[in-house]
Amino acid sequence: MKTNPTSMIRRSALVLLASATAALLTNCNKGDKAGGGSGDTMRVGFAQAGAESAWRRAETESVKAEAEKRGIDLRFTDAQGKQDKQIAAVRDYIAQGLDGIILAPIVETGWDEVLGEARDAGIPVVLVDRGVSVKDESLYATLIASDFVSEGKMAGEWLVKKSGGSAKIIELEGTPGAAPAIDRKKGFDAVIAGESGMEILASQSGDFNIEKGKEVMEALLAQHADAVTAVYAHNDDMALGAIQALEAAGKKPGTEVTVISIDGGKAALGALVEGKLNCVVECLPLLGPNAFDALEKIKAGEKLEKWQKVDDQLFDAENTTKDFVDKRPY
Repeated sequence: MKTNPTSMIRRSALVLLASATAALLTNCNKGDKAGGGSGDTMRVGFAQAGAESAWRRAETESVKAEAEKRGIDLRFTDAQGKQDKQIAAVRDYIAQGLDGIILAPIVETGWDEVLGEARDAGIPVVLVDRGVSVKDESLYATLIASDFVSEGKMAGEWLVKKSGGSAKIIELEGTPGAAPAIDRKKGFDAVIAGESGMEILASQSGDFNIEKGKEVMEALLAQHADAVTAVYAHNDDMALGAIQALEAAGKKPGTEVTVISIDGGKAALGALVEGKLNCVVECLPLLGPNAFDALEKIKAGEKLEKWQKVDDQLFDAENTTKDFVDKRPY
């Protein structure tokens, strides 16, 4: 049978076109997987615990600003204090095939399954500000956080020295099950356990927010107003709520009742300068640069320390000025 040269040319052209199309589709599909559409843009999911405090909002802004600075495609979820919503966000990031996940876990437990799914998908998880309690630590790449036990100890040691070892304390705890709440209590308790004149009159959760802190303080003052000489709050917002409750009850925070908090935000340090708050233990929220540094190192094949500790300091009337507070970035 005689072959038509024109037909052969057409068939060859169709084969070449089909091959080129297949190659293009393959490259596009690769771009849709982890690594970003261009193959260069890092795609990262940030599952934030919530926005319950000024500290938490500062952390969120730090991550968002750093992502924009580095040209990173950031997917953000505010879990609004609900672990099931945070777990759903992590699963969504896994389904999208992102390059990495930043997680600020609401509580310590309940993470084994979803973190196992991320590991199986080859997606590294960087924990920020709070740790998790899991059976296998290989489920996450690294934890970037302060030493919460040390923070509690710093607060306790300061109060022992300030009070001469004699204080009647109301303690406002953080969210039940959250690493900062557990460890800040542990550190504080370890210090005052050896001091016979230090007594915790009551200890109750204020859920790390100002309104709940005020509400709980009002209730506890109804029982202990005549005895309380100090308030230890696990974060700034609860301390600020406690100050409102003390003033409403006719007490003078900062003089009649010593107030201690942890975080180091502008509002708390301002209250410190005003004399309504006596001691603030710092806990840095500006973790965006650290988190993205970690993800980039992982991508480059570097091995990271399991816990990258963030250094904190203590502020009181002796080392805090209005000028310093005004320049505070959060």
